[in-house]
Amino acid sequence: MNRGRITVVGLDGRPLGEEIERLLADAALVAGGGRHLEMFEVDRDRAVVLKGDLSEAFVRIEDTEGPVVVLASGDPGFFGIVRLLGERFGRETLRVLPGLSSVALVFARAGLSWNDAVTVSAHGRDPHRAVNVCRTHPKVAVLTSPDFGPAELAEALGGLDRTFVVAEKLGEADERVFQGDAGTVAGKEWKEPNVVLVFDEVRMPGARGWISSSPQSPSRWALSEEEFEHRSGMITKPATRAFVLSRLGPGPGDLIWDIGAGSGSVAIECARLGAAVIAIERDPESCALISRNAEHHGVRLQIMEAPAPGVMLDLPEPDAVFIGGTGGAFEEIVKLSAVRARRAVVLALVTLERVVPAAQLLEDRGLEVESTFLQASRMKGVGNLHRLAAESAVFVISGSRQ
Repeated sequence: MNRGRITVVGLDGRPLGEEIERLLADAALVAGGGRHLEMFEVDRDRAVVLKGDLSEAFVRIEDTEGPVVVLASGDPGFFGIVRLLGERFGRETLRVLPGLSSVALVFARAGLSWNDAVTVSAHGRDPHRAVNVCRTHPKVAVLTSPDFGPAELAEALGGLDRTFVVAEKLGEADERVFQGDAGTVAGKEWKEPNVVLVFDEVRMPGARGWISSSPQSPSRWALSEEEFEHRSGMITKPATRAFVLSRLGPGPGDLIWDIGAGSGSVAIECARLGAAVIAIERDPESCALISRNAEHHGVRLQIMEAPAPGVMLDLPEPDAVFIGGTGGAFEEIVKLSAVRARRAVVLALVTLERVVPAAQLLEDRGLEVESTFLQASRMKGVGNLHRLAAESAVFVISGSRQ
């Protein structure tokens, strides 16, 4: 194939230049969305609509001997068709003439900088990861889809205090930009295509950063007990916490439930690693502790002051669940967690009597189970000598889906 045989043109509402008009006139085939082909009145015999899995369009492109023009919205190299074309026809065949991306345009319309924003796509993908990033990050741009648009996104985030900016048909004559809360956005119908900003006005970054569009990872984890406020040593110890985090695997796009959150140490560590977290704790004083600890570490959690398992029924589906406390509803909590979790359920237990039943409950619901006994000791000074001070022994039961 010839270098530059396929020209990918990004459209952003600005007038076409002479070069692009000439490319369109000379093209043996023009591929694009239906509205783009209609907009430029492309003859049917040399037009192919980009839709579905694109297989039909790609066969037409492959069978066309002359130059091909592909029309796309905004910057086609940003969550766009450039990747698929490069994989199918080779990067050397492509010439890309990008327009302004819809993300750049919506931030411009909102009067906001976007070097510190995270961009996620719910187009052609399971949207739950995009939703979870909006739960935890203070400034997010969401590329939507006909199946998951602004209303669905706002409904999924309805319990959180967020501001939404919805931009419809950017760059077109009937462009519209709307700002409102989740309830207002969820109650409206929106025109395609659109892009949504979701931001927390209180927590939006104010300092000048050094890296764009990326949640920064913490420099360390499994923090010491002294870095959390807790009551009477009731906190998951650092060594245990490190092992639990390795089995939960929290990261951007994940939602973690921390059941019986106590001081919130596990929940906060998950949030520091980029995950969205719902901390479930029935004790009001513990909920206040969690809130203070989260503020101290600069993370945002959703704290549910309610007993499990009842509160779990109406929560969004988690990727992983940590069970640090169950009260008297042990079996029900483990069962429901195993049913709802997409990836993993991890328990920290101190009594032998619950270890085997917990493992069996997870296995019965199709999880692959690992049971580990942890015993850590810290070295302490005694005058000029040293001794090992044992910490509480704990069993960690983890179940995972393959």
